[in-house]
Amino acid sequence: MSGNNDQYRFGDDGELEEPDDDENDEEQLVDDWGNERPWYLTRGRYRRDIVTSLLQKGVRRSAEEETAWAAWELARSGLTEYVFERLNLFVIEDLRAGHEVALLIERYEELATERWDPDSWRGRICTIHAALAAARAPSSRESTYANGAFDSVAQDRVRADQEEDHETVFDPVVSEAELDPDGRIGRVVADRHSYPGSARGRDWHHFRIHGSRTGPNEDTEVGDRWRRQVLRAEQYGYREDQIEFTDKEIDHATEPTDADDPWRCDLDDDDAGLDQFNDEA
Repeated sequence: MSGNNDQYRFGDDGELEEPDDDENDEEQLVDDWGNERPWYLTRGRYRRDIVTSLLQKGVRRSAEEETAWAAWELARSGLTEYVFERLNLFVIEDLRAGHEVALLIERYEELATERWDPDSWRGRICTIHAALAAARAPSSRESTYANGAFDSVAQDRVRADQEEDHETVFDPVVSEAELDPDGRIGRVVADRHSYPGSARGRDWHHFRIHGSRTGPNEDTEVGDRWRRQVLRAEQYGYREDQIEFTDKEIDHATEPTDADDPWRCDLDDDDAGLDQFNDEA
């Protein structure tokens, strides 16, 4: 790579990279003054990498005006598609999971690049819309940090196994004991859909009572009624094997899981079919 920083650009992964040799063969780029400009400068003669960084930091900090300007400056410099590449990355890197902004940005990108010309004023407005939507969405880097945190636990676990003088520093989210088929969580998740659960005789009866529970929110009134009807109909074998549930089992199956302990089970062991499982163990 050249030692000249002007030869670098942001790649799709956010890292600086050297442009291809044929970059100089592209059509001439001009600035607002009508002068030729290199690829790494925008029409306003701002560095493209700095404006791109502003776009991301603006989304991260919910700085709407700066984010909108950065998107506009890049779009009017012929970089509309590039802006959407970055915004789609920001959705998973800097915004709260589950927010509908991901769909909005995808729609704005479709309008800007398929319905209209990316370099048109309509394309620029779509870009600004998308940038503002991202800046107004709840910011969170939880998924980014989760990736790093889980990875550090995995590496720490290996190191503790390979080095006698190293003890694990971080606790895993789920311990091996909890995930054991007879553990606190394993007794629920190791059901008929897994080999360990099937080997323990955990059938549809076990799954209907434990594996299919939801929460912590309550089901809708009609949803609860339908669920109870399905469980009562099992005794006639309309769907799978004939299974007859007690009223206590039906109440447990339809009760929302606990908000503080989603794996908690208050059903008696004999009724639960969990082989001596209880919360006090």
